[in-house]
Order: sequence, then C-alpha cells, then structure tokens
Amino acid sequence: MASHGVASGARRPSAADEGADTAEALTKEDFEALARFRFGIRRYLRFSEETVRRHGVRPQQYQLMLAIKGFPGRDWALIRELAERLQLRHHSVVELVDRAQAEGLVRRTTDPDDARAVRVVLTAQGERLLGRLTALHRDELRRMDTALALPHWPT
Repeated sequence: MASHGVASGARRPSAADEGADTAEALTKEDFEALARFRFGIRRYLRFSEETVRRHGVRPQQYQLMLAIKGFPGRDWALIRELAERLQLRHHSVVELVDRAQAEGLVRRTTDPDDARAVRVVLTAQGERLLGRLTALHRDELRRMDTALALPHWPT
C-alpha cells in the first residue's frame, strides 16, 4: 500500500541525498571553514554553560532571562514568545518560568491588553545577575573575535 504518495518499498530522499550533488562541489577549505565555525560555536556554548553554572544558574535560566531582557522593543515577553525564542514547547517554558520565579529571578504579570496572556519580567535580582553574566559573555565574544566569523562562500 502506498503511503503519502510514496510507493511501497520506495524511500523518500533524505536531506543527505538532496545535498549529495553539492557536497562534490565543496573544497577542503570549505569543510575546514565550517568545522572551524562549528568549533567556535561549541566553544562559546561550553563557556556559557560553565560560566552560568559557576554563578548558580542553569543555562536555560540564563537563556530565559536574556530572551526577556533582549526582547525587541520591551523588557518583558509573553510565554508563547519565549517559547518561540527559546525553541521550547509552551509547557516547558511554563516550567522554566516557575523555577526561575521560585528563585526570585522573574515574576509574572497579567497583560493589561489581554487578561489571558501572562507577561514575564525580570526582578531586580534577575536584572543584576543577568547584567553580570551578559558582561562576561560579551567579553568572551570579544576574546573569540574571528572564531565565530561566518565562513564566506562565494555565491
């Protein structure tokens, strides 16, 4: 029996199959550039994870606080907006906010425009902690300089 337009026994092309033709056009330098960029990302993420843990914060809590403070145009965000920014499910963000609120880092307020919506804002304690952690992250990015430079490939 056919399923979703694919005949029985046939397999759909994978992302690897679709990229097979372009892989042949890549040079050794292309692979090195991508590997160097990937290493830079991982090195930065490891720095971030270790730094926030040393300050008594879980990495997702730091990401939550940064997503709130860094939300475009305002210093608060709705749960659904945070779910999008953090790439988490709604219920996972609710649990994350619950834990951060219990630790005094954030608080919930009702949205005056929509009583069903919940705004999440940083507390004064959350603001101070986020400021310290973000300054350390900024300094690390300055030290990394070109390690996170995007690879340049001619089009």
